[in-house]
Amino acid sequence: MKFTEAQLEQAFISLLEAQGYPHVQGEEINRGSEEVLIREDLQAFLQQTYADQQITPNEVFGIVRDLEKLPASDLYETNKTIMNWVRDGFLLKREDRNQKDIFIQLIDYERPKKNIFKIVNQLEIQGFERRIPDGILYINGLPLVVFEFKSAIREEASLHSAYVQLTIRYERDIPDLFKYNAFCIIGDGVNTKAGSFFAPYEFFYAWRKIEGLDQEIDPRTGISTKVHGIDSMYTLIKGMLDKHPLVDIIHNFIYLPDSSKKNEKILWRYPQYYAATKLFENIKLHQLPHGDGKGGTYFGATGCGKSFTMLFLTRLLMKSVDFASPTIVLITDCTDLDDQLSGQFTDAKGFVGDNVIKSVGSRVDLRAELKGRNSGGVFLTTIHKFNEDTELLTERSNVICISDEAHRSQINLEQKVRVTEEGVKKSFGFAKHLHDSLPNATYVGFTGTPIDGTMEVFGEIVDTYTMTESVMDDITVRIVYEGRAAKVLLENRKLQEIEKYYRMVADDGGNEYQIDESKQQMAQMGTILGDPGRIKAIANDFVTHYEARIEEGSTVKGKAMFVCSTREIAYQLYKEIIALRPEWAEVLVAEAGVELTEKDTRELKPIARIHLVMTRGKDDVKDMYDALGT
Repeated sequence: MKFTEAQLEQAFISLLEAQGYPHVQGEEINRGSEEVLIREDLQAFLQQTYADQQITPNEVFGIVRDLEKLPASDLYETNKTIMNWVRDGFLLKREDRNQKDIFIQLIDYERPKKNIFKIVNQLEIQGFERRIPDGILYINGLPLVVFEFKSAIREEASLHSAYVQLTIRYERDIPDLFKYNAFCIIGDGVNTKAGSFFAPYEFFYAWRKIEGLDQEIDPRTGISTKVHGIDSMYTLIKGMLDKHPLVDIIHNFIYLPDSSKKNEKILWRYPQYYAATKLFENIKLHQLPHGDGKGGTYFGATGCGKSFTMLFLTRLLMKSVDFASPTIVLITDCTDLDDQLSGQFTDAKGFVGDNVIKSVGSRVDLRAELKGRNSGGVFLTTIHKFNEDTELLTERSNVICISDEAHRSQINLEQKVRVTEEGVKKSFGFAKHLHDSLPNATYVGFTGTPIDGTMEVFGEIVDTYTMTESVMDDITVRIVYEGRAAKVLLENRKLQEIEKYYRMVADDGGNEYQIDESKQQMAQMGTILGDPGRIKAIANDFVTHYEARIEEGSTVKGKAMFVCSTREIAYQLYKEIIALRPEWAEVLVAEAGVELTEKDTRELKPIARIHLVMTRGKDDVKDMYDALGT
């Protein structure tokens, strides 16, 4: 079914009314034509909420005045200021200095029904030009959500044109409206999406999941079956604009960095909202000393936005009275991920609500930070800091460890036994030392590939976001698999050399079992995978196949990735491909400091570029290249 813009507007209003939102026509509101606040509602909410503290009409008027006087000329900074007030509240200095200051919240987050909700349509706003937004959702007189609809039955209209109407025409003509904006919603009868006023169009997303309404969820995918036309509006309204999740979203799931050169305002997506809220509740149930310390596992595929999910979860934990200002330890298994999270979290002190957010360089540094600390603090580190040093860091139970990539080095709790020339050596993995160092912490795991060991360490899967959902949400492209095979031909002479080598091993005292075991490994890794003929065949097959796809005019976009068993094999494959197509070469600047020459970069415009990436570390790059003879 297709809708006109007027029908879309009315359908949305009807659905919101069913959710308990009173509908008011714009002309019925008592206001000046240039005003965007509903002053009566805001004043009534403040007067009623803070009546016990004897707030005065002049003090209420002062709050309204302070909101209105912030300039729309620097729209991002003003929106950031107001959103911080809406999110975290502020202290009101009393007229009577002998009275205690009042902490003001513009929204009652503990009792959502105490707020004054209204859905208003056809509100004429006189700015630089007169504009009439299709709909505005007010909470306590604040225009927090703006709706714009375009009809899919009109050729010149589109979902993107609704975005343009909001972010270009309305920003130009009625910027005061967006001083108070939490987020925007656009719809065309086929798709309905939400996003930040400051975000590019591609960062507007649908809400495809309604938690707790099993009849609306496809059990195979966990996705709402209603994703088209009026049904996609229903999904968004029932899943996101229900009053309780709406105020929770405004309170905890809109992130504005402490400093931003790009006018960033990060909004939740439904997988992040459900994952963070479910993990939060699960951590409460399992926190020591009353629980088992297993806070839960989040299974999130590519595109789940786990770094922001961690950020939202951290805020929920920090702001909750149930955890008494916990200490959060974020643990990754490589420096790259640690650097990424550190950059994001250290610019979120205001959002998280703690000024101590640090990346710790060593276990000694972490011990110094935790020593004598009874609460608070967010510390980012890598699992490799937890080596054989098993000294206790803290016995506190209000410590939450959030582990990234929880399927790898962060679950190795078992003892390892190795036979060496010096005898039998026993050791434990990094995760065992981590748990010994923080024995009463609660552990939470994020992973894209959960295994049994993950659940044993972190607890059962609390929420999931599948690759199917990610593709449907346009976060990742569809994975296309096409099997390719390259024949392996081994020279008889090479096989004879291998057999000669093993006869020498036997003559030197090697037993039959050791020789057979070594033969299996050697055949698999050294001979078959690294056979030059095989590598050449793979390179030829890849180049032929790729160019055939290009000639066919394929519109498929994406990237190919070769995974090799050793650095040497990776490098040999790279050389074979570049030997066939030198113009595909992409000169890689080694992190050790190799500089590109003008000749390296001149006129490099191939249809494809091949990158060789064989290490994550910085220190061993030069040694690696030297060993390969490059």
